[in-house]
Amino acid sequence: DKASRTDIAAPTCGSNLVVNDLEKPRKKELASSHRTIDISSKQRLCLLPIIQSITQPPSDKVEEHDPLSQSTHTDCTEDQGHTLSPPKLPYMERYRAHTSKQSPLLWAEEASSKASAKVPVLCKTPDSHKHSARDRNTASLVCKSWYRVEALTRSELFIGNCYAVSPARATARFTRVRALHLKGRPRFADFNLMPPDWGAHFNPWVLAFAKACPWLEKVYLKRMSVTDDDLATLAESFLGFKELVLVCCDGFGTSGLAIFVSKCRQLKVLDLIESEVSDDETDWILCFPEGESHLESLIFDCVECPINFEALERLVARSPSLKKLKLNRYVSIGQLYRLMVQAPQLTHLGTGSFSPSEIAGQGDQEPDYVTAFAACKSLVCLSGFREIIPDYLPAIYPICANLTSLNFSYANITAEQLKPIISNCHKLQVFWVLDSICDEGLQAVAATCKELRELRVFPVDAREDSDGPVSEVGFQAISEGCRKLQSILYFCQRMTNAAVIAMSINCPDLVVFRLCIMGRHRPDHVTGEPMDDGFGAIVMNCKKLTRLAVSGLLTDKAFDYIGRYGKLVRTLSVAFAGDSDMALKYVLEGCPQLQKLEIRDSPFGDAALCSGLHHYYNMRFLWMSSCRLTHQGCQQIARAMPRLVVEVIRSADEEEMDVCVQTLYMYRSLEGPRNDAPKFVTIL
Repeated sequence: DKASRTDIAAPTCGSNLVVNDLEKPRKKELASSHRTIDISSKQRLCLLPIIQSITQPPSDKVEEHDPLSQSTHTDCTEDQGHTLSPPKLPYMERYRAHTSKQSPLLWAEEASSKASAKVPVLCKTPDSHKHSARDRNTASLVCKSWYRVEALTRSELFIGNCYAVSPARATARFTRVRALHLKGRPRFADFNLMPPDWGAHFNPWVLAFAKACPWLEKVYLKRMSVTDDDLATLAESFLGFKELVLVCCDGFGTSGLAIFVSKCRQLKVLDLIESEVSDDETDWILCFPEGESHLESLIFDCVECPINFEALERLVARSPSLKKLKLNRYVSIGQLYRLMVQAPQLTHLGTGSFSPSEIAGQGDQEPDYVTAFAACKSLVCLSGFREIIPDYLPAIYPICANLTSLNFSYANITAEQLKPIISNCHKLQVFWVLDSICDEGLQAVAATCKELRELRVFPVDAREDSDGPVSEVGFQAISEGCRKLQSILYFCQRMTNAAVIAMSINCPDLVVFRLCIMGRHRPDHVTGEPMDDGFGAIVMNCKKLTRLAVSGLLTDKAFDYIGRYGKLVRTLSVAFAGDSDMALKYVLEGCPQLQKLEIRDSPFGDAALCSGLHHYYNMRFLWMSSCRLTHQGCQQIARAMPRLVVEVIRSADEEEMDVCVQTLYMYRSLEGPRNDAPKFVTIL
């Protein structure tokens, strides 16, 4: 998730932030209180000419309208074709003179020296490009005027939980939204820990925005249920619609995609990422409008059905702005060659199968794949390799020196096959790979990729009793060779405290640390000790850490470390860990920034759950499955915190609720319990 998005639905900086972000501040409290905003002397000097240039404050009537035709995230100044734009106010120009089109905005209020009226002042802060979303949220809490102006000037809306706020409330406040980012099911749904048809429907959102924001241009959905009708509504209601990104979504098929692409004539981005797309035997690629296309990104590598390649080839040929193209496994390497010849301007490429077609003639001459890749001089991101034949790997050698991102997470290759490639990837910053490369392959990565920022190592065989080919050897090699590392996801069967401690010392800039020791309760395989000291070193030495996933044999001591030193941790994932309720108590009492807590198969009961009463209003959600919770303990939380939605989820085939709770999903909501809960969900 990008840090620049503004989370209004799930708390980001405290419970009162979220409530006041969508509810009007109480007049007496906010009118009489004054909150201090730290502004440096250099910033005050920047503000003086702005304040002096505004001689007459806008009237109350004007302030109710939108004083700005652009926002923090989205450039709204250009309207093409049928794009609908909100009205621009005449006094906008004098404000725009003091800020560039891309500058993040923060609204302040200053008393006029000649009048007592309040004047909204447009300010630029030094690091606002990094924290503008949070700044806007914070600014909206200061007083009623700031609240109103911030709402009228926001065009990009991020909602981390679709049930934390209703579509009606969101559209009533933010009337000029052009981009919507919406998340649905919790992450553990990806691991089949949640029954299907739980909810997270996009339909009420698209209907609400169709009425309130006809100028909507971008939609980003994650873990949402999207139907074909929703896609049709999206295409028909927003005439200037440009970007659709569906991540881990389901419920739609190729017929819905056909309707959508046929009606979105200004479409620039269509990204289908790890989504389930049903095969309706509809040729959706053929439904793109004829004529020159505005497409800049087309990703459909998750679509598990054949496509009309001739239609795809024509679409690519008439898309001169296309930069990202990721193909599914039904596209052969021969067809990939033809597409690359048509689009040498690509910067991101998903190769499809990276193997020849079964129907290719044996006597046909092989295309010059090396020349095709060499011609793509702008290519910096390479992925795909769905059904790879390693003999074709030398074709990518010419572009290795320019690559900043390489994804081999579907390519079952060996260390020997990787070495000629990785030895030339000196600029590589993101690398995803299967553990088939073994420790030897990771050592080769460490020797070359000194600029590496993100590493993910996935298992070929995810069974608990499998013999993992990677271990602490490759892990420590990465820590010694890639000292700029900021994010790591590492699946293995064995690990040592010494290797994890070395990682914490060698890579102090780690922001994300996810170590998944697949066998349950696995200790340090050299000393036999719990992995407490290793994870303790991570939270002590990595001061920027915000996301942590723990595994292996862990006692309460590890959670004591996390509570004492993990002051910036926002997301914590726990599996098969801990001794008692004290472990969870350490975390809930010691991690003030904790937003998302995911726990499975751990010995935490009602006492542990009740220890977080002071903090649950500040969190986006808490997920606990296969722990030691009871119905009575969960009911106690529901009674004590009425603005918290407490969902008890059982298996779809269970008719009655047991005394022990199988799954608890708890989240903050401004709306109260949802009205679309299925039968296997009980809201306490």
